[in-house]
Formats: sequence, structure tokens, C-alpha cells
Amino acid sequence: MRYRRTLAVTAVLTCVFAAAATPARASTGYEMAVWNLDESRGSHWMADSTGRGHTGRIGPEVGIGMPTESSRGYRFDRLEPDTPPTRPGHLVSVPDHPDLDPGDRDFAVTVRLRTTHKFGNIVQKGQATVPGGSFKMQIPSGRPTCTFRGSVGTLEMWSPVRINDGNWHTVRCLRVRDGVALLIDGQEVVSKPGWTGTIANTWPVSIGGKLDCDQIDVGCDYYAGDLDWIVIEAA
Repeated sequence: MRYRRTLAVTAVLTCVFAAAATPARASTGYEMAVWNLDESRGSHWMADSTGRGHTGRIGPEVGIGMPTESSRGYRFDRLEPDTPPTRPGHLVSVPDHPDLDPGDRDFAVTVRLRTTHKFGNIVQKGQATVPGGSFKMQIPSGRPTCTFRGSVGTLEMWSPVRINDGNWHTVRCLRVRDGVALLIDGQEVVSKPGWTGTIANTWPVSIGGKLDCDQIDVGCDYYAGDLDWIVIEAA
């Protein structure tokens, strides 16, 4: 793993929380899934390096083996938004498992990405109306957003800055008991106090867009750009 951040909530400050994340040289025990996305061309399965077995199915339209800063990653080509047909081969899908649900735990999803585009859902579990809640990271208008929808309510954060500049960036969505935060390249850019409640659904993790969509009434919100790695943590 080239870069990792561990989940460690340390303080409550002025009604919002501060999360201190430090680089890890070995497994921290917080990591529920680590997808390095370094498979070689022709691979059909995305490996989970934690040993927990959260292997993903790689759609045939996903570009594999793309050079990144230090290894390999995935490329998602641009698709015209809200234009049929649907393209399920554009997605990577990981089967449902309690490890991948926030539940009532502190939870974080972190992604290393690069794009010049301005839309798309990057990673999510569940969608807006599914029972059990959902979480999502997306990049409308080139601005990362994090959404946590739980049994108590929904908290959504929009980055005040755009990152669709063609450079690599690390985006982190964090949810704890005291609130939520969005970090870009290790710096908190927005946070909100509050508790979303339990988030636990029966849906797969979807990378690169929505699973249930028709491009007419429900857009698939396909991501366009590169991904280097994805980490899901819970404590």
C-alpha cells in the first residue's frame, strides 16, 4: 500500500470533532477493506489486501493496469450523463458485508483519485431511498461531497474547492458520533456536527456509479477519471 490513513478520533472542539489520522506501516485493525487497485490488465477481480476477503467484480469497461504515481490503478472513461443505455460494465461491485456498513461505528472511506471531469459517483453503498441508509462520495461540479444517510438523519458536505485539475488528490469522508468531516489531501475542508444514526443496508459497494439506474428517471452518475486506491475503515 502506497499511502494509508488510520481512523483515530481524538477530541470534540467547538461542537464539531477533530479526527487525527496518521500514516500506517502495517494493519491497524481499523481497516475493513483496502483495495489497492493494482491488478494487471485482463483481471476480473479486485483484491482486498486486508485478508477479510472483500473481493470486487471488475466490469469489462473499467480500465485496468493504468500507471499511477507509484504503481497501477483503474481508469473510468467519460460517459454522457443521463443518456441511455445503462453501462453496468463501467462499475466495480463488492458484495454486501457488515464490515462495509458504517452501522453505529466511527467510519471512514478514503480514495486517491485524479480527474478533469465534473460529475460522477465515486464510491457508495446503497442509494437515496434504500432501507437501512447509505453512504456516498461523489464529485459534482468537480467538488467532492460526502453523504451519510442513517436512521436518525442525513448529513451531507460539499467541498468549497474543486479538485478536477488533473492532479492526484486524496479525499476522505469521515463519520463519528459527534459529526462528519470531509478532508482533501489531509486537510479538513468542511465538517458538520450531528449524528446520522445507524447505517446498514444489504446493497453491494459500488465503485464508478450507481447500480440501480435507467439513465432516464434515475441517472447512473458514472464517474470519469482515475482511481489509485480505496480504503474503508471502522472502529
